[in-house]
Amino acid sequence: MSLERSDVEYIAHLARLAIREADIPGYARELSKILAFVEQLAEAPTEGVEPLAHPIDAVQRLRDDVVTETDQRALFQAIAPAVEDGLYLVPKVIE
Repeated sequence: MSLERSDVEYIAHLARLAIREADIPGYARELSKILAFVEQLAEAPTEGVEPLAHPIDAVQRLRDDVVTETDQRALFQAIAPAVEDGLYLVPKVIE
């Protein structure tokens, strides 16, 4: 798939990108190469290949589920402009 000048201008418009007129042929050429590569990937034989959640078979290290912070609610609510029943009160922003 080859992109034309108008395609690049349309893509730039959608992305709200300002591109110089002189750079458009280069962008068209490079974007066309990317699309050609994607088409090439689509033709790769994938029958019998199990889908992977992640390309690397790694195990995530987990830490113990232990509380490490102290409860400072009273301290933080003491400096809040408005608090009621343990909740912060904020001004209404939606009518």
